[in-house]
Amino acid sequence: MNNIHQNQAVLTRGVPLEEAEQVVILLHGRGATAESILILADYLPAKNTTYLAPQAGQQRWYPFSFMAPFENNQPDLNQALARVQELVNHVLENGIPVEKIWLAGFSQGACLAAEFVAQNPRRYAGLLVFSGGRIGPPETKWPPVSGLENLPVFIGCSDVDPHIPVERVHETDAFFQQSAASVLTKIYPNMGHTISDEELTDALTVFTG
Repeated sequence: MNNIHQNQAVLTRGVPLEEAEQVVILLHGRGATAESILILADYLPAKNTTYLAPQAGQQRWYPFSFMAPFENNQPDLNQALARVQELVNHVLENGIPVEKIWLAGFSQGACLAAEFVAQNPRRYAGLLVFSGGRIGPPETKWPPVSGLENLPVFIGCSDVDPHIPVERVHETDAFFQQSAASVLTKIYPNMGHTISDEELTDALTVFTG
């Protein structure tokens, strides 16, 4: 079966990949574009960095809520995870070690980034989750995994986000904490489904170490 995400564009910012010392993979939300998520490069500045933003097929990584039954979002979800893996492999093949690869996203892209790291646990540079959480229906249990020890993780979300229940944010925090990652989770009162200046400042503390 063809991967609907595979032949989509990958937009770039920053230095050319062959000159990069680190890479940030940015994953956009539902109905958005690779171009829109690249704005985060302005708020997460770093020298000698390449920012890569893949475009999702049909402008979404999977069709239904991230809390829908797993099978409802297939095969698109597995194809989206495969697309991220393909991009990570491309970066590795260009000489960038895994510990210099950040994964970040907003909304549906944040959920995809969190799920990719959870399912493919390695000591990446870090994970930035803006308004998202692990993918799965309510009451999903995720046992801790090895490979994420001391991984810098930022999770930020509103307490009234219409798409991301705050309980799922806490469940995602717990998974990464139990997997020995170094997690900063912030809940922002009445923020809605967006990224605030305060959230970006908090994420930058994780991004810059």
